[in-house]
Amino acid sequence: MVPGPRVGVVVLPQQRWAEARERWRAVEEMGFSTAWTYDHLAWRDLADEPWFATVPTLTAAATVTSRIRLGTWVASPNYRHPVLFAKELMTLDDVSDGRLVVGLGAGGTGWDADVLGLPRPTPGQRVRRLDEFCELLDLLLRRPTTTRHGEWFSAVAARMVPGPVQQPRPPFVIAANGPRALQVAARRGDGWATTGTTQPEDGQDAWWRGVAEAATRFESALLDAGRSPADVERYLDLDSGPVYSLSSREAFADAVGRASELGFTDVVTHWPRQEGTYAGDVQVLEQVAADLA
Repeated sequence: MVPGPRVGVVVLPQQRWAEARERWRAVEEMGFSTAWTYDHLAWRDLADEPWFATVPTLTAAATVTSRIRLGTWVASPNYRHPVLFAKELMTLDDVSDGRLVVGLGAGGTGWDADVLGLPRPTPGQRVRRLDEFCELLDLLLRRPTTTRHGEWFSAVAARMVPGPVQQPRPPFVIAANGPRALQVAARRGDGWATTGTTQPEDGQDAWWRGVAEAATRFESALLDAGRSPADVERYLDLDSGPVYSLSSREAFADAVGRASELGFTDVVTHWPRQEGTYAGDVQVLEQVAADLA
């Protein structure tokens, strides 16, 4: 495989740690650049299956790895408050010795949106909430003490000492597809992540067209924000289309090549599951790792 985007792997938080730790170690030993886990309380058709918490999982992963960058794919304000989350991120960045990447998004409309019993925000409110969430999280991680009162979140003399290892803070990768969310990502993100803009039933070719359109819109949003497109990393979730990227070695190589042509600096795949969502063979993941090496 020709050199292209860096490759990250999502390890869903479904196994007890005695088994899960070997997967996190393996992702690093295979030579991948990043390792992620979902930041959900329950997720889609896996809602009734085992599902462990995000930050403790990443903290444990930090203790059994030494090189690979670790991240949330992606955290949202659906059930998080910036003050509490910033303290957890500061600690995780410390335990990992500065290997944290903070994936952030507006939050979906599934389980996590209803679990606290609060009214669901409108689409416009979700984007405003994301903007405020990112802004306050940024302030908290940069300052020893923060006071701020907003529409959605407030902080009163919130202490963040000694601060994160990474200065001025760990990088934010903001997931966005719609026009207003893209503006938030362009203004506040060190990186941008997308899942594309089409539905699985539209087919794989339509999905790639949607990805290309999103990439073009994001570049325009960066220019509108007065930022150089070269300064912001771009992440593509290869498995958000109808074809699982690790369905074969050839399918993965093709997907990475197409992502590279669209200017993505990073791609993300998922550790194969035995059945259902992301069902596949771990041997394909191993073959891909060998190709990257």
